[in-house]
Amino acid sequence: MSDRTLLHVVAAQVRYRGVPLFEDLHFTWKQGEHWAVFGDSGRALTGFLETLLGRTILQKGIVERPFATAYAQQKNKDGKVHAFRDLMALISQDYQIRNTSGLQNFYYQQRFNSAEVDDTLAVGAYLQKNSSSIPGPWTLEKVVLLLRLKHLINRSVLALSNGETRRLSLALGLLKQPRIYLMDQPLTGLDQESRDAFGDFLEECIHQGVHILLTTNSKEIPSQITQVARLEESGALSTWERKNYSFPISIGFNLPWDLSLLLHLLPAIPRPKGTVVDLDQVSIRYGDKLILDGLSWKVEAGEQWRLAGQNGSGKSTLISLLIGENPQAYSQKISLFGKRRGSGESIWDLKRPIGFVAPELGRFFPKNQSLQKVILSGFTDTMGLFRKAREEEKALANSWMNFFKLGHLAEVYFHDLTLAQQRWALLTRALIKNPQLLILDEASQGMDEQQRLLFRETVEAILLHSPMTLIYVSHYEQDVPSCINKYLKLG
Repeated sequence: MSDRTLLHVVAAQVRYRGVPLFEDLHFTWKQGEHWAVFGDSGRALTGFLETLLGRTILQKGIVERPFATAYAQQKNKDGKVHAFRDLMALISQDYQIRNTSGLQNFYYQQRFNSAEVDDTLAVGAYLQKNSSSIPGPWTLEKVVLLLRLKHLINRSVLALSNGETRRLSLALGLLKQPRIYLMDQPLTGLDQESRDAFGDFLEECIHQGVHILLTTNSKEIPSQITQVARLEESGALSTWERKNYSFPISIGFNLPWDLSLLLHLLPAIPRPKGTVVDLDQVSIRYGDKLILDGLSWKVEAGEQWRLAGQNGSGKSTLISLLIGENPQAYSQKISLFGKRRGSGESIWDLKRPIGFVAPELGRFFPKNQSLQKVILSGFTDTMGLFRKAREEEKALANSWMNFFKLGHLAEVYFHDLTLAQQRWALLTRALIKNPQLLILDEASQGMDEQQRLLFRETVEAILLHSPMTLIYVSHYEQDVPSCINKYLKLG
């Protein structure tokens, strides 16, 4: 092993979340190298990062971490408790925000209720609280400037958009003063401006001596990366120097679903005629922050819309008005399916014809909810199932799970599923009631490249079978179904 070796994996046989992952993993990381790793299995990519971090079960082989040797020797000499992880940071896709009591007991609507976000720290205080005591180059002021968080410094972390939360998580990683910085799909959820600025972020990290390894898709590899690897689910790695790597050519594939079942799963029902969404000069404000300013928008039955805008432009706030999660909706001129908001309907009446998917939904289900219960909760529009399901509901849930090849996971806890499996489960939860309006907000976030393509094509197939109205949010052009022909950009 070279003196330049930072981390060395030899013939590793790995178990991850209780099941086998890699049979024969080999990997060597040397000083001056910065890696991008891609592959078809999101589970394998995440498991690879967790293996480097020492959070999987190593049944055979070795994982050596020479980068931490000198640190360990000094800590032993000083008689202080230490671990190699002190010098590592991992930014996962499942980042969690805690309240002032250190708990994660939020409910989904809370982020849109200005009276209740005070239970979480502001961005500046949250970063300060989670800073490392290890000396290093990263100060609070420096990471706030680098990650463009200055204008958010006094905002509650719970009120951040998905992309803003991603930038916050990157800042938290730097404040650990890492020598090794692992990032799982760090570009996911970032708008184009933030993705363009990500290269500057990497430049500064590398300038300060941080070694980078990130998972990404094969077509989105930053120029600062020096080494590229493709990871197979077995653990086999194909590697290139960045200068010798060329983008793979995409090939077509057939959908693995039995599409004839959609005629049973999505039976024809009368669709509303006329206007589904009608917003008239809608303005939403949180404190002195104006999120939506005089927005007017009409969506007619059967239309397919793409909703776009930079992180923080108000996309999530707009969607919260439509799905009944934002209390400010009642003071605005908003009509859904021809009925004015606040005209006497219950929130459940409002939610019944709407199917909704967003990646952050998964954080709000109780830990004891199985995949089947999460899907069944689509009938009641609750974050989990809290009543006995009817037999016909169970039968339909089973049919949907079998359609998406999830049947064998029915009793597995939702939080133990892979991110890709969670995304299919949330889509199933939205579709199970055959909604008139389907809202997909970055719904394939966290999926690997092949799964995202499959998700897009699946949405296309569903819309061919069922003329539901669609509102689709994505920062990635390649994720947008080709059937979408309407466009609204905020900001």
